[in-house]
Amino acid sequence: MRERLPVAMSGAAALLLGAAIALTLAPLGELRAGGFALTAFAAGCAALGTRSRPAAAPLVGLALWLFHNGFAEHRYAQLGWSGPAAEARHLALFTAAALLAALPWEKARRERH
Repeated sequence: MRERLPVAMSGAAALLLGAAIALTLAPLGELRAGGFALTAFAAGCAALGTRSRPAAAPLVGLALWLFHNGFAEHRYAQLGWSGPAAEARHLALFTAAALLAALPWEKARRERH
């Protein structure tokens, strides 16, 4: 079984991943609020979650939320506030995607030991 990233390394990787997703969406014209950008950032959380420990999910979710909020939701690298319900939903989606992707690997690791 492959080795999992430490929590701090997962947080750093999440920042790089968020930047990469934003840079990829920009030329496609999809760097705006909407389902495509939300799905792309959530998929990034899930992809990184497969390599991270479950404890890293809040860091991964927060890091990608920052990029989604600043570049897709409110644009021009400015964090904005759309209200507690909307922002909490996005943060919960990203964190849950990372956590759900990390849990099967954690279960398999525990079964082996």
